Amino acid sequence: MRLWLPLALALALPVGAQRPKSPAPVAAPATFDSPAFRAMQWRNIGPFRGGRAVAITGVTTQPMTYYVGYTGGGVWKTEDAGITWRNISDGYFRTSSIGAITVAESDPNVIYVGTGEHAVRGQSSSWGDGVYKSTDAGRTWTHIGLEKTRQISNIRVHPKNPDLVYVAAQGERWVGTPERGIYRSTDGGKNWTLVLKGENATSGASALAMDLTNPRILYAAFWDHQRQPWTVRSGGPGSGIWKSTDGGDTWRRLTDGLPKLMGKIGVDVSPANPDRVLAIVEAEKGGLYRSDDAGKSWRLLSEDRLIQTRSWYYM
Repeated sequence: MRLWLPLALALALPVGAQRPKSPAPVAAPATFDSPAFRAMQWRNIGPFRGGRAVAITGVTTQPMTYYVGYTGGGVWKTEDAGITWRNISDGYFRTSSIGAITVAESDPNVIYVGTGEHAVRGQSSSWGDGVYKSTDAGRTWTHIGLEKTRQISNIRVHPKNPDLVYVAAQGERWVGTPERGIYRSTDGGKNWTLVLKGENATSGASALAMDLTNPRILYAAFWDHQRQPWTVRSGGPGSGIWKSTDGGDTWRRLTDGLPKLMGKIGVDVSPANPDRVLAIVEAEKGGLYRSDDAGKSWRLLSEDRLIQTRSWYYM
């Protein structure tokens, strides 16, 4: 799971404004006493070595347990809300560059880690060697394939089936390769199927979102890009957002309201309203886009340039 702060804020803020589709009563949104939090300050809780933290996830049933992945420090775990940390990937992983971490909601012992960070900065981005899996909450790990994907941006697991997993492979950053796109496994990573590939050899999956109220609905963002010695080519005909309503068997491109030419894209679904989908888009008319009809149409919410600044590094 990679966190985009602007996108996370956009998902969180409108929750109270949502109207339920069903007439069934809905609990009132939680309220917070702002003065009670004024004395609190952000502080660094570590770990303090390993580079940039680009992947983090918690455990729904264990609020003190978190996993963090670093660009050069592997995977770390805390079971006391960050008071202490320990590395759990050393001795098992052949690379220390982490791109995505996901804990299976139906079985917190099952963890999937995608290696190879998403950034394509030339001098500080390391590639990965595929996906690792733990079935004992991170005590031991097994490499389960997709070695040539090199950079993995997201992993999504079916909320009720820990063996049904999707991997968003961004792919090799320097040259075009076929090992990129959306991969699916129905047997916990023993076998993989490429269910959505890019429109060309330099287009890879930069983000993947799942509607947890209907896990057969998926949104995939693709990024047409190539790292070059002194620059980055970001954007092209292969960049875009795709949607599947049948678990990845078929996909269609979403275009209504989105820029025609896009660079890197991040996409996610609101947990409060699955019809609300948000996307951070790098483009001439880029920024934060929102759909309120499950991706059929989009409108620009914010064109603040800071949202998409250095997208190849921060998004």
